[in-house]
Amino acid sequence: MTEDFYCDEVLSGRTAVQKVWETDNVLAYHHTRPFYPIHIVVIPKRHIPSLLTLEQNDNNLLIELMDVVKKAASQVQAEHGACRVLTNLGKYQDSKHLHFHVYYGEALR
Repeated sequence: MTEDFYCDEVLSGRTAVQKVWETDNVLAYHHTRPFYPIHIVVIPKRHIPSLLTLEQNDNNLLIELMDVVKKAASQVQAEHGACRVLTNLGKYQDSKHLHFHVYYGEALR
């Protein structure tokens, strides 16, 4: 895997995904290798390495990103009664592209 699966595979179209929500700047889709029964990934379409690298001029994108996270989480909670929202940093972040996981259920593996 490359350092940025989202740019290299998903946003390039090399890896097909099942979209949940999409705006001009944000994409939410079902994880290609889910760790949970319901597992959605939300990414900005522009490369941003992580939550810690956001800059002041990214505020509008961050609001749009959080709006899509909120919509995905709201949908999962309405259907299943609960959900979790997570982002990873540093060595926990496998793909060096800002992303949020919206998920429900016990780990599959």
